[in-house]
Amino acid sequence: MTKIWNQSGFVDNDAWVIETEDRKAGEGERAVVALDGFLAAVEQSNESGFGVLVQPADDVTKLAPHIDRIALIAVNFPAFNDGRGFSHASLVRDRLGYQGDLRAVGDVLIDQVPLMLRTGFTSFAVTNPVALARLADGRLPGIAQRYQPSAKASAAAGGFSWRRIGGQGA
Repeated sequence: MTKIWNQSGFVDNDAWVIETEDRKAGEGERAVVALDGFLAAVEQSNESGFGVLVQPADDVTKLAPHIDRIALIAVNFPAFNDGRGFSHASLVRDRLGYQGDLRAVGDVLIDQVPLMLRTGFTSFAVTNPVALARLADGRLPGIAQRYQPSAKASAAAGGFSWRRIGGQGA
């Protein structure tokens, strides 16, 4: 079972559906389509509020001309050891200026969530039983030291990211 979590807790009645050949968005649901499908749809329409699924090998810079028309970017983590999704998050937040919901989907583990938050993820499609239990209990692991810049400012001291961002927060 997949549950959607954000920093406010678990989300009830999330309308987003990652479309596959077997599963399409129905009434009251919103489709999340693969990057190529999104690019084709956005060229044929003036609509906004799209949901886009980004795979590890996708080129997220293709989203740039349409970034203001996207409501959700879902980044797939097909395996815990594939970290390309972290780079995608940094690119869409820092270079493309995306302000909408950035969701981690796939193999989302509890130990990765704090780092995902730092790179700009705002919601998580969680299936891992340990991650679900820890999130339900409010037991999110922390990060003691921060050496990299973050997409999200942090009040916690102790890192050195200020050296790389000209004095801005961790």
